[in-house]
Amino acid sequence: ALAAGARVLWANVHMHPGHPLERVPVGTAVVGQLPSLAWRYDDKWRARELLAGAGLPVPRALVTDASAGTRDERLRRMAAEGIGWPAVVKPLRGRGSQGVSRVDGPEALESALEALAGATAPGPEGNVPVYGSRALVEEFLPGEEITVTVLPPGTYRLGGIAARMERHWALPPVVREGHDRGIAPYSGVVAVARNSAAMERSAAAAPGIAAALGACEAAGSLIEARAAIRIDCRRSKGGRMTLFDVNLKPNLTGPGRPGRGGAESLVAMAGRAAGWSYPEMMVELLRQAWVA
Repeated sequence: ALAAGARVLWANVHMHPGHPLERVPVGTAVVGQLPSLAWRYDDKWRARELLAGAGLPVPRALVTDASAGTRDERLRRMAAEGIGWPAVVKPLRGRGSQGVSRVDGPEALESALEALAGATAPGPEGNVPVYGSRALVEEFLPGEEITVTVLPPGTYRLGGIAARMERHWALPPVVREGHDRGIAPYSGVVAVARNSAAMERSAAAAPGIAAALGACEAAGSLIEARAAIRIDCRRSKGGRMTLFDVNLKPNLTGPGRPGRGGAESLVAMAGRAAGWSYPEMMVELLRQAWVA
């Protein structure tokens, strides 16, 4: 791409240490995260521990290995962490709700862990694991769910006026509905346009929601996000909005051509609530390219 004259690279891909993006020539502009940070915080446990260490609201959780330990050991650890039933099992690395399930008891927990450990996909030399054997077990958050898009510092056009954002900042929250046993379905199964909508401005100004937006902005700063990220939040049993998933490479699809009217992503919905059309939002994200 650079040889063909590209001036900006948009890294719409999961990255890792040693990724070619780390070796682009000095002066190349990039839209996306630093590969080393993206890999570090794509690990849901690492991201959770970072946020918890800063005092941000996160679920009770533990990491377990389906190939090590026993069911009784897992149950003892859950009790020690205050994780009851139902609980949530999710892969340490994954996209949105992919691989996430609700479990209502010990047997369901073991079955979910075995399913994650046994999931495979075709690779160049045969099937390869999709998730691996290690997984996160979290407390189930039963309340209202929102998703928050956080953008990096920079200059943006809002309402036709250039505004300088000195810190990470949040777009209007999007409300998630249509859950399956308390879990939002993966967007590859149910398009988010069918079960999500931007929150009304008056509702977004409520103290609990405003606090969640502030926590998401703080999380974006802690993670050193250099491009759009999306953080999923849900009310705990006590009613507090809790940050339960950080997506460093959120889906950015939008209704860009005929037949794609239902393809709007959660990030695009948030951008529309902020006053941007889909093309306008893409331009604003492009403006925030950082220089290697």
